[in-house]
Amino acid sequence: MSKPSVAEVRAGGQPAGIKERVNEEHWAGRLYMRELSPYLSTFFVRLRVPPNPITYLMMAFGVLSGVVVAFGGLWSAVLAALFIQIYLLLDCSDGEVARYTGRTSVAGIYLDRIGHYVSEIALLIGLGVRAQGEWEAGGWVILGMAAALGVALIKAETDNVVVARAKAGLPEKISEAAMRPRSSGLSLARRLASALKVHRVIQAVELSLLIVVAAVVDAFLGDLAATRVLVVACAFVGVVMSFAHFVSVLASRRLE
Repeated sequence: MSKPSVAEVRAGGQPAGIKERVNEEHWAGRLYMRELSPYLSTFFVRLRVPPNPITYLMMAFGVLSGVVVAFGGLWSAVLAALFIQIYLLLDCSDGEVARYTGRTSVAGIYLDRIGHYVSEIALLIGLGVRAQGEWEAGGWVILGMAAALGVALIKAETDNVVVARAKAGLPEKISEAAMRPRSSGLSLARRLASALKVHRVIQAVELSLLIVVAAVVDAFLGDLAATRVLVVACAFVGVVMSFAHFVSVLASRRLE
């Protein structure tokens, strides 16, 4: 393969509509990362790096962010946030390389999904260890794990809608009308939750930035109060949203 230009990789790796994917494209991707990622994708294409190793690298940075943040201190929070930005950059790049080189695959989609699972789980568990203040089991670690379990359940509930529809022979695409709960009350609650965007508290990009803010406050106060408040918030949102999402799926027409 000849050495492509950044413009060529951008055109081939970012087809029309990719930034408008409501449930798949992160706001940070639309805002700035999709502008940067073609430069890295071009580098990978020129080196003939397949997309799947890029996804493995994405997973590594995601998990490393959770490991680093567990050490405590402002420096670890900043480094973890940087790792999450690299994770997001690689998350954009692996798909761009796959599309440009024509190497999209079921395995690639699977690895990408697993990468999101393990990265967000690692960050939340690391946050719990950070809030504990020492390397031993305790209530704050348990809260971090509860938040991580909530995230895993939300993702599993979403993915299993696709699995259930596939097993039933239904098409993968679900209309917006089918997404809405039948109950007007539940539909209103879903719209309210979507407008408030409380779920973003437990997503990797937003959470990594909140951890930095909490670390700055902790450094000013000389304790772990802000980090512990953040852990409680994450655990609450994770548990409540996993249950609410489960109810929303069953109350809608997504499984019909």
